[in-house]
Amino acid sequence: MLGGSKEFDAVSLGILWDRLVSITDEIESTLVRTSFSTIVSESYDLTVVILDREGHLVAQGSHSIPVFIGTAPRTLKYMLQKFPPETLGPGDVICTNDPWMGTGHMFDISVMRPVFSKANVLVGYTMSITHLPDVGGIGFGASASEIYHEGLRLPIVKLAENGVINEFLIDLIGLNVRTPESTIGDLQANITCNEVGGRQLLEFMNEYAIDDLCSLSDAIRSQSELAMGQKIKDIKNGSYYNSILIEAVDEPITLNCKVEVKDEKIDIDFAGTGGCVARGINVPFCYTNAMSLYSIKCITIPSLPNNEGAARPISVSAPEGCLLNAQPPFPTGARHAIGHFVPGLIFGALEEAASDKIQADNGMIDLLTVQGTHPDGRPISTIHFVSGGFGALHGLDGRDCLPGPSNMATVPVEIWESITGMSVISKKMIPDSGGAGEFRGGAGQEVTLRNDTGKTMTVLSMGNRTEFPAPGYNEGKPGALREHQINGERINPKGAHILAPMDTITLKQAGGGGIGDPSKRAKNKIERDLSLGLISKEGAERDYGYKE
Repeated sequence: MLGGSKEFDAVSLGILWDRLVSITDEIESTLVRTSFSTIVSESYDLTVVILDREGHLVAQGSHSIPVFIGTAPRTLKYMLQKFPPETLGPGDVICTNDPWMGTGHMFDISVMRPVFSKANVLVGYTMSITHLPDVGGIGFGASASEIYHEGLRLPIVKLAENGVINEFLIDLIGLNVRTPESTIGDLQANITCNEVGGRQLLEFMNEYAIDDLCSLSDAIRSQSELAMGQKIKDIKNGSYYNSILIEAVDEPITLNCKVEVKDEKIDIDFAGTGGCVARGINVPFCYTNAMSLYSIKCITIPSLPNNEGAARPISVSAPEGCLLNAQPPFPTGARHAIGHFVPGLIFGALEEAASDKIQADNGMIDLLTVQGTHPDGRPISTIHFVSGGFGALHGLDGRDCLPGPSNMATVPVEIWESITGMSVISKKMIPDSGGAGEFRGGAGQEVTLRNDTGKTMTVLSMGNRTEFPAPGYNEGKPGALREHQINGERINPKGAHILAPMDTITLKQAGGGGIGDPSKRAKNKIERDLSLGLISKEGAERDYGYKE
């Protein structure tokens, strides 16, 4: 148990904790407002955090991608090994996009700024993480066979020193990416938001006469650790197992896990998982660890604000060299295509032990990288996010077209068409795509884009759930599969494809799994689904035995 909590009564701690979260929200807001790419400004593929001077994560932005609670402290640790705290000064900014020191792939840039008091005393750190529009190489996708194909891999390096931008680094990045304006613009947005965050953190400490952020950090993490431990105790002690097959490249691969619950602790072990492949779907351990922490938080205390204390009762391991602990030079660009199976793998293991808290597996989020030239001559390199259906919960239908297990948003149609020169031809729900059950899985959607740029485009698909659907639980049925098509013809869901002028690409999204016997579904819910087009008449009869 962490120390320091006795210095703060419960009310004061709650107020101070909320203020720290509000500061991260302000940092986040600054990042969104100053960013150049829609990946940040519209889709919110980002994270902002505050860490104390010992490197412990204290608070995370409310709209941040939740899994990065598990990566940010590790990234800071690597940064401080390269640049020890005593060597840092006000105005220094450190960054890296190394997959094994950052978030698992080089398309995310982690940017850290130390925070110094007026007396030049180090009090903590702010960090932001955003998905860059481009890092060169083959682009954001699953097509690479080595990490070297995927783009410019930055070591831990100073992006600024004593307030002076590292122009050499900026020039180096600009010469190696397809979209230098938006990529460098997003880097500058990261610098700006961390500067704002540092000022607000100091104002907060001055307002409440806090000399040492570590004492508050200890109290917050101690409280979170205690709360998490108490919730873990609600799960029956024991060892629980799950093994699933997932689509990889040529042959399916096994993901395996053992979840051991003992009092207030949980240990997750992925021994038995298949090996890495020569495609960009391998998962560094940092991402596996983060997904695992996120999964346990979802089924224990999801309302708890993210901080490092909530992760302390959970340990995670995976054999080096397996698909969930990839090592260089295996490519990792689309690591989410495999990593997003981790929550369902863990939920499946704990289905019997915590059935009332377990969500059926979901259709997941789908990402499509688009590269080309806008009709006005601007280079294009951006991401189209589209969501499958969420898995059902005990007592609740799965949400339709809800991203999971990540929380990026889809770029609005009008903005997408403006920045890419493409047209969104159609966007509609797919009837019967949600897994049948007493509680139905969320429906997927179908989106068709057309290349109206007048020039050839490249699209990089990163689809999963194309062979193995989201399973249902407790007699619930699986959701529908995902499928990508060009001009109506099915394509490799993890490949790079040419989109000629006026060609269309259709993204059919997977549905979430259902929970419970479909014959027990309430008639009024079936009729509501029929009226909304979420199920067809044939589906209602086939899956639910419904008759008018």
